Amino acid sequence: MTRTPFGATRVALGTACAAVLALASVPPAHAIAPTRGEVVSTTRVATMSKARTAEYLAKMNFGSPKPEYGVEAYRVVYRTVAVNGRPTTASGLVVLPRGEHHRLRTVVYEHGTNATKKAAATVDAGSYDRAASVLFAGAGFGTVAPDYLGLGLGPGRHPYMDHASETSASLDMLRAAEKVAARHGRTLDRRVRVTGFSQGGAATMALGRALQAKGRLAALAPVSGPYDVEHAEIPEGLHGTSLDPREVTFYLGYWLTSMNRLHHLYADPSEAFRKPYSATVETLFDGDHTPAEIVTGLPATPRELLTPAFITRFDHPTGGLARALRQNDDTCTSWTPRVPIRVYAARGDKDVTIRNARNCVRALRAHGVAAPLIDVGDTDHNGSAFRSIPQIVTWFSSL
Repeated sequence: MTRTPFGATRVALGTACAAVLALASVPPAHAIAPTRGEVVSTTRVATMSKARTAEYLAKMNFGSPKPEYGVEAYRVVYRTVAVNGRPTTASGLVVLPRGEHHRLRTVVYEHGTNATKKAAATVDAGSYDRAASVLFAGAGFGTVAPDYLGLGLGPGRHPYMDHASETSASLDMLRAAEKVAARHGRTLDRRVRVTGFSQGGAATMALGRALQAKGRLAALAPVSGPYDVEHAEIPEGLHGTSLDPREVTFYLGYWLTSMNRLHHLYADPSEAFRKPYSATVETLFDGDHTPAEIVTGLPATPRELLTPAFITRFDHPTGGLARALRQNDDTCTSWTPRVPIRVYAARGDKDVTIRNARNCVRALRAHGVAAPLIDVGDTDHNGSAFRSIPQIVTWFSSL
C-alpha cells in the first residue's frame, strides 16, 4: 500500500483522492461569530525563487505551464464556525507570487479527499494539494487553499463531504487570506476564480453558488467531483464494475461515519458495518490514522464492509440517509452560474465515475448554462487532476 497524490489512499494498482457525497445545513444566522475570518496565526512555510518553484512543480508532476514567478506560502489559522454554528478555528494555505504586482487575481483551490490531519497542504510539504496551489501562485494568482474543518490544524473531526461547512470554512478562509495578503502589501481581487478536485470539485460548485450570491464569482472549473452521489456514485460503486472496490470501500466508510455524526444514520455501527469492522471503522477515520492504517483496517470490497440491510437502504434511501445524500447533490441543480464554467473529468476514473460530471453538465444545460464537459481521457482519478489543473491555470489566466 502506498501514499498517493492529493492526500488520498490507494492500494497496489491505483490512486485515490476524491470523494463521494455530501450533506448538512448552513449554521443559523444568529450563531455566526462576529470574528469569522479573523487571523489567529500566520506561519511562512515556503519561500521559493522562480527557478526553485519550477523544480518543485516538476518534481510534483506539475511541470507545465512553467511558473512566471517565485512564491511565498503561509499557513494560516483563522476563526470560523463549526457545523453547529459554534465558534471554532480552521487552517488553510495562502500562496502569493513574488514580484512587484500589488493587486492579484484570486484563485480558491478546494482539495480532494483526505482523512489524515497531517496530510493537509498546510502541514505536508509533499502534498499534491500544496503543489496545485503553488502552480496557481506561480502563474501570478493569489491562491487560497482551505483545509476545511477538522484537517490540518483544525480541531475535531472533519465533516467529510458536508458542503455547507466546506463553504463556510472557505468563505472565512478567503476573508483571512485578504488580511494576510494586505500585511504583505498585496490586494486580492474580490472576484474569485474557483477550482477544486474530487471532493473539492463538488465543493467548488457549492462555494461558487455562495460567491455568486455575493457578486464575487469570476469563473468555475471543478474537476472529477461527486456531484450526483445518489444516482451516479453509489449505484456504480455498489452495483457497477467501473470503480475500484477498495476506493469505494474507503469513501463509504469515511462518508458514513462522518454523516452519522450529522444525520444520525445509525444508532450503533453494527447496523451499517459488518463485524469485525463495526468495532473499529469509526476510530479509523478519526483524523490521526495514516492512509496505510486506514486501508489495512478495511476490507477489499464495500459488500464486505456494509451489512446487507444497509446496502438495501442505499438502494432505497429514506430518512436521514436520504437527507444526507440529497442535501448535497444539488450543487449543479439548484442554481444557474452566470460566469464562465468548464467541467473537467476523465472517462477512465476508477474513483469517481464520469457519470457525475455528465449529470452535472446536463443539469447546468437545462438551466441554460453552456458548460462544456472536458474529458481528459482514459486516465485514473489522480491522473485527471494532473491533466486538468494545468489546463485550468492556462484558462484562468486567459480570462
